[in-house]
Amino acid sequence: MGIYCFSFADRYNLIMVKQVEIKVFPDQVNDDNYILNLQDMLLKGTSGKVFDRILTRKSIDARGKRPIFLLRYDIYIDEQFTKTELVSNSFKHVEDGTPIIIVGSGPAGYFAALECLATGFKPVILERGKDVRERRRDLRAIQQLGFVNPDSNYCFGEGGAGTFSDGKLYTRSHKRGTVDKVLRLLVEHGADEDILVDSHPHIGSNKLPVIIENIRNTIEKYGGEVHFNHRVTDIIINDSCISGVMCGSQVFLSESVVLATGHSARDIYNLLNNKGIIIEAKSFALGLRIEHKQSYIDKVQYHQEVREPNLPASAYNVVSQIGGKGVFSFCMCPGGLIVPASTSPGEIVVNGMSLSRRDSPYANSGFVTSIDLDELALYGYLGEFAALDFQAEIEHKMFNAGDGSQKAPAQRVQDFVEGVVSSELNETSYIPGLISAPLHTILPSFVYQRLRLGLIEINKKMKGYLTNQANIIGVESRTSSPIRIPRNPANYCHPDIKGLYPCGEGAGYAGGIISAAMDGQNVIRAVKINVG
Repeated sequence: MGIYCFSFADRYNLIMVKQVEIKVFPDQVNDDNYILNLQDMLLKGTSGKVFDRILTRKSIDARGKRPIFLLRYDIYIDEQFTKTELVSNSFKHVEDGTPIIIVGSGPAGYFAALECLATGFKPVILERGKDVRERRRDLRAIQQLGFVNPDSNYCFGEGGAGTFSDGKLYTRSHKRGTVDKVLRLLVEHGADEDILVDSHPHIGSNKLPVIIENIRNTIEKYGGEVHFNHRVTDIIINDSCISGVMCGSQVFLSESVVLATGHSARDIYNLLNNKGIIIEAKSFALGLRIEHKQSYIDKVQYHQEVREPNLPASAYNVVSQIGGKGVFSFCMCPGGLIVPASTSPGEIVVNGMSLSRRDSPYANSGFVTSIDLDELALYGYLGEFAALDFQAEIEHKMFNAGDGSQKAPAQRVQDFVEGVVSSELNETSYIPGLISAPLHTILPSFVYQRLRLGLIEINKKMKGYLTNQANIIGVESRTSSPIRIPRNPANYCHPDIKGLYPCGEGAGYAGGIISAAMDGQNVIRAVKINVG
């Protein structure tokens, strides 16, 4: 296996940096001498001294008979690589700065706070849940006892839903500079530098808590405030201008409030609606979570009976069109676990996560279909809460199909397609356990039929995907917000309330850790322009 691609950058009419791309097999990817020799083969005939060789991109191509790694390097000739200055070097001490209230400490909220430090604002973060360490106790309670704390769970608490649901950092955004800034900040707070070069970077739910805690320490070090167990109960508005919020009887004053609450904070939607602040229903996706053995996914993706050393647990992305509606995988977790993501008693919601090593014997993914507002209207779901009401109703039905605990209703996949209740279920990573239930009748017929037909179509492309060796588990409903809080695209402010800044997934403007973090940064930049 040799060198396949070669290009160079010409600066000041002298070839100073050459960019080379090589392809190697898995057993060669950690062989530094072999890779160095491949690079030197390309550099034959090049005058000058090599000072640095910097890996800038790493990806896997598994389309051939044997997977290969694609490695891209910048080779510095007659000059040394200069490390990029730390993003945090631009932070200011903001104890006396103008306060900006940020509701929520997920990626949108915390990266908005870090941007405040760069712009001179004082972030005041109000988080309904607990800090990341205390939050673990409530996760154990929901896993082992079936007890759901509505303010501290897999969705609410420091770091938001992303902290304990995988830490995948992939985004389709083409704003590379902004993406790099987010990744660099994560590295500066403890993430492995591999995320700067991996094509599908991932941190892992075992490592994220320390990173989140480090971010909080930075915010406080520079004069920001983080208040846990502070659920916003009211918004103070005077003459269509925001002036602060209330947490019970406690008042926090500011002329700028960033709503970064995540898409499970239904009480915030109700609060806005009750105060006459415009919100809008929006389409979202809903379905189930499917769990296979990781060995099966590896076999299909890598074309190997046993995964080679150095290859990570393989992922997949499947999509089909059924009746003009998308049916697709979502939040795929190789070597992962399924976790309970309910935020209130009396509902069942599941999500997926992976630890950094992705060494679970199971692979899981959301398997969902698009739910449009026109479609919901045909079934009597109308108004601002149409999609949310539909979402909540199915979550309650899933709970009622169980035994009153957080055991999730499930079927074997072939049984689901055939509309048969499973006499037994496969082993699972889901700690509360599974209970056999007729998901094909619990789901609305139009949702079930699309998922059923989608599984049949996808099985034609990915043989064995539709199998009774896999479980399908309900319900995967928190894919995105079912409500949008409108904002002016020019200034990021709510069109009717000056100083109110909807932000992140909960407002309907992001989908994942990176996009939410970027949105938090963009909102604060807009605040800077708006208030000077």
